[in-house]
Amino acid sequence: MLTEIDKRLLRVAYEEAKAGFDEGGCPIGSVLARGGEVVSQGRNQRVQGGDPIAHGEMDTLRKAGRQKTYRDTVLYTSLSPCMMCSGTIVQFGIPRVVIGDTQNFGGNEDFLRERGVEVVIADDPDCIALMQRFIEEKPELWAEDIAE
Repeated sequence: MLTEIDKRLLRVAYEEAKAGFDEGGCPIGSVLARGGEVVSQGRNQRVQGGDPIAHGEMDTLRKAGRQKTYRDTVLYTSLSPCMMCSGTIVQFGIPRVVIGDTQNFGGNEDFLRERGVEVVIADDPDCIALMQRFIEEKPELWAEDIAE
């Protein structure tokens, strides 16, 4: 179930995605939160930094720095996490993930659920529309991002 806190923090993830889009990168934003407060936020930096693993979730986790535990956190992401990011969510023991868009990319939600992660799909119209625009305007960059 999507709470008011979820809606607020997913909006921060969307704003990160929009900033990435405006920089010429892939519009995927993320937030790591604890108790409804932002621990860190980031966006896909593959294009901007030339880093193939700098996905939105990875950028956010890198910016969070060392944490004693992730078991009391929630990860918000504008787009469904890829297998690399899903594996990291499981590895770190993040118990809950809120996803803005599964329409443009998805498929790892069951992987997460099978490993005990609560997955909330928001079907956020802004997240969906921004990714659709990106895919239409930069199909070659999108194909590169999803390794096709």
